Amino acid sequence: MSEIKIVATVRENFGKGAARKLRAAGQTPAVIYGHGNATRHISLPAHEVRLALRHKNALLELNIAGKTELVLVKSASKDPVTQIIEHVDLVEVVKGEKVHVEVPVHVIGEAMGGTIVDLEHKTVKLEAEATHVPDFVELHISKEAPAGHHYTAKGIVLPKGVTLDLPAGELVASVVETQAGAAAETEAAAE
Repeated sequence: MSEIKIVATVRENFGKGAARKLRAAGQTPAVIYGHGNATRHISLPAHEVRLALRHKNALLELNIAGKTELVLVKSASKDPVTQIIEHVDLVEVVKGEKVHVEVPVHVIGEAMGGTIVDLEHKTVKLEAEATHVPDFVELHISKEAPAGHHYTAKGIVLPKGVTLDLPAGELVASVVETQAGAAAETEAAAE
């Protein structure tokens, strides 16, 4: 995923009242941590932040007072009712640096008729270069896999330069028989 460029401004005022005023002005309060630097308080355009947060593990290229910095979104807090992003925590990163992130697992393929694939891990933890974090990883399943078949972490397809933070034998998904599949099997056995 490429960097999302956003112009940020340094915040001088803190607290609930200052944060409310920022949000009313279309800005989102944020904090940058990392690399032994002092914590820095900034504000970001709310609309651009909303768009950036559509991507898991969004890498942002911030322009702060003419200086460019790369940051990774660590967490974001939303208002439970209005769904407005109230605050964003960012972690400073350097190109070439490895980061630990969590990405979703996408199942590729179809299960055998009468079965479904039950994901034990909907997301997995990876170690990847900060500028090359994948949006997702793939687990390829076979239509011939019978009920009871297990897919382990070693079956996950990883992009080059990415390592999985799971043991190779860890269960990721299993093939489970559906009720319709069990009923059809019972009917076939009765005939």
